[in-house]
Amino acid sequence: MKKWMVSIVVMVSVILGSDIKALALSPSSDLKYNGIDVSEWQGDIDFEAVKESGVEVVYIRSSEGFDYVDQQFEANAKKANEAGLKVGFYHYVTAMSVEEAKNQASFFVSLVEDYSYDCRLAMDFESFGLLNNEEINEVGLAFIQEVEALSGKEVVVYSDSYNAINIWNDEIASYPLWVADYGGSEPQDNGKWSNWVGFQYSDAGEVNGIETNSVDLDYFTDGIFLSSVEVSKPEIPSQPQTTFDYVVKAGDTLWAIANKYGTTVSELVKLNDISNPNVIYVGEVLQMPGESSGVETTEYTVKAGDTLWAIANKYGTTVSELVKLNDISDPSVIYVGEVLQMPGESSGVEATEYTVKAGDTLWGIANKYGTTVSELVKLNDISNPNVIYVGEVLQIPGESSGVEATEYTVKAGDTLWGIATKYGTTVSELVKLNGITNPNMIYVGKALYLN
Repeated sequence: MKKWMVSIVVMVSVILGSDIKALALSPSSDLKYNGIDVSEWQGDIDFEAVKESGVEVVYIRSSEGFDYVDQQFEANAKKANEAGLKVGFYHYVTAMSVEEAKNQASFFVSLVEDYSYDCRLAMDFESFGLLNNEEINEVGLAFIQEVEALSGKEVVVYSDSYNAINIWNDEIASYPLWVADYGGSEPQDNGKWSNWVGFQYSDAGEVNGIETNSVDLDYFTDGIFLSSVEVSKPEIPSQPQTTFDYVVKAGDTLWAIANKYGTTVSELVKLNDISNPNVIYVGEVLQMPGESSGVETTEYTVKAGDTLWAIANKYGTTVSELVKLNDISDPSVIYVGEVLQMPGESSGVEATEYTVKAGDTLWGIANKYGTTVSELVKLNDISNPNVIYVGEVLQIPGESSGVEATEYTVKAGDTLWGIATKYGTTVSELVKLNGITNPNMIYVGKALYLN
């Protein structure tokens, strides 16, 4: 988790002088549990040793964005439970609209629903791009509500003190707080929450059993644990299940197949008795729930000189659509002879018109019509998504194709300049699009929006 804002708050407190002492935020109860939160960056963890060191609770990153599964998620979940630790899961949210938030919530729940866990499901939302405060809160609330609706479990909000003070509204503050604050022995009062159920007090801890990197250290109260009463889930009447066959192709993942056909990873795991959801084989025949009414596709064989952008342009689709349909990890790399699935009906987007009114934002219009800002930008050739004019007539997709901004996951050795050059954009554009404060500092594994 990223907490640079916490450092700013601490620095400001020091600059103002030691005589000014911020009010502290109290724990929700006197009983505290020692905890840590981990991800793939801690490598292979010996959870037996972790428990012996006095740790009682561990939060595990399961996922990020729309389809990134933490490389150590499955191993961490299994071994932490076997060691008898209290387990929780968190998802790093990258959504920029309500619809995207719901999609990410569905992805999160589909990953964790077959694992045993004791703690509230955690929302880690701290990369806001160009969203304003109102939009951030709408996206965050949509994620929380969708997680609760799909899982029947309660949610906790992870936030640093800066965002707790300056970003989150009272509706978000109605959910328990897991706060990051490294300024002292207690987190500062934020004026929104009356107490905390989790307090991340260090991002540079050392714990037996974790050898590769430092680890976040936390205190938790009993408020972090799931209550015995589940959040009510909508009841779906049981119906006889029909299935159809799907043959696994090169590059397929179970998540991509599930997403393409409107189902979940856990549903496919159950239906096909899959022991390891990260391993499927080319030519394997999977049973798919429902009737074969998924996305119809045609095939295209990559030729010398092809680029994904040129293929998308030629067939009236988008790079992001091809990336999703073919589960492509790097849009800049395709191979001669590779067979790509193409949307079956690529005759362009039918559009209707919308006249901009006073108070409108592009984000609000996109959310209202079930599309995305990036789709409206492309369809209307908008140079600055923050500037639209009253009376301006916008083309709105007749049937939203749900295209999101293309993402790139930062790799070791990357620089923002190198990424910008590779993808035909600029450093300043990436800075604006991703809310980056220091262009010289990006982190391996961070998902960047490219357009």
